[in-house]
Amino acid sequence: MRDLAVIGLGYAGLPLAREAAAAGLCVAGYDVNPRVVEGLNAGRSHVDDVSDHDVRAMFDAGFTATLDTAALGTAHAVVICVPTPLHADGSPDLTPVRRATQTLAPYVGRGTLVVLESTTYPGTTDDVVRPVLERGTGLTAGTDFHLAFAPERIDPGNKGFGLRNTPKVVGGLMPCCAQAAAALYGKVCDTVVMAKGTREAEMAKLLENTYRNVNIALVNELAMVAHELDVDLWDAIACAATKPFGFQPFHPGPGVGGHCIPVDPNYLIHQAHAAGSAVRLVELAQEINRGMPEYVVRRAAEVLGAGRSLRGVCVLLVGVTYKENVSDLRETPARPIVRRLRAESANVTYHDPYVAGFTVDDEPVDRAADVVRAAAAADLTILLQPHAAYDLDAIVAAAPLLLDARGCTHSTHSGAELL
Repeated sequence: MRDLAVIGLGYAGLPLAREAAAAGLCVAGYDVNPRVVEGLNAGRSHVDDVSDHDVRAMFDAGFTATLDTAALGTAHAVVICVPTPLHADGSPDLTPVRRATQTLAPYVGRGTLVVLESTTYPGTTDDVVRPVLERGTGLTAGTDFHLAFAPERIDPGNKGFGLRNTPKVVGGLMPCCAQAAAALYGKVCDTVVMAKGTREAEMAKLLENTYRNVNIALVNELAMVAHELDVDLWDAIACAATKPFGFQPFHPGPGVGGHCIPVDPNYLIHQAHAAGSAVRLVELAQEINRGMPEYVVRRAAEVLGAGRSLRGVCVLLVGVTYKENVSDLRETPARPIVRRLRAESANVTYHDPYVAGFTVDDEPVDRAADVVRAAAAADLTILLQPHAAYDLDAIVAAAPLLLDARGCTHSTHSGAELL
């Protein structure tokens, strides 16, 4: 028997499998995507925070990547790490969770530990996962097998905090379930935090990301106001951040991206509405952050000069990933920015050292080979991500006009316009 099987070998599942293998656990990884499994078996990683060297070390430690569901029946514990996206109308899409649970059910036996890590709304573990497992096994959760929720806290590109040194929250359906989950994660995480139950652990994850979403919306709205008042908001934030208590700095940007911050608040909004309640502040924050790409394009037109339209203007986007120094394009605000620029008939190109190809609505965006030369040739350059690989001095010096959507040039480059 193996110690652990991980369902879903993406941004959450693969780092978990790596850490577990490094801790001496015997691990199997299951994924429905043949390219993911084939790539891993060939020693190639598809996740920024897991290197090819890490993958080879995992296999040396006995790790197996497979498309065969039978591997799920060979483990004492199974962790579900599948995506939790949104439907077209913005409502939660739990299809991947349901499918993963249905796939797992035939392999759950007495004493098996099942943990859901996928971000979701309070009640999912108990009301969605539990019934599927109990119907599929004829067993009772909390009595015959253990069931818990332990939210992933992966921050792509973060070199200071990873799975090992980030406290792990676990909430069990019953105390015995929480204890079983804590015993598992205690082998791969330095600190395990016990929540009251699965609902509290599920809410904790939504709280973490909604907190960030709301505060980002606050500074994004202030950025618009500050521009009209001729105030350098980045300088104001730096001053406020000197207060040793009661303040945490957040910074404006072209919008929020990644799988968590723009998506997770919708899970909270959905469940609040289902309960007959409302989270008006959260909904307003979503509205503000979703509107930032349009504001970026509006500011781009202003930077070009009074009365000048974007029609026929050559616009270079610098950095199109959702955050700096990663290749992750999930929910990147660069896509709605391209969409809006194209609607204004601008000619859009991009440069990103992490992205070899970039499409919006199935239409490719031309990639510049050299960012400095492209900035010099463009009518307007918009800096979306200040990747460490960029020489910002050279880009600002080369660009006839530059809009800095991240505020990273505000104190050292007088030639850049801020949001």
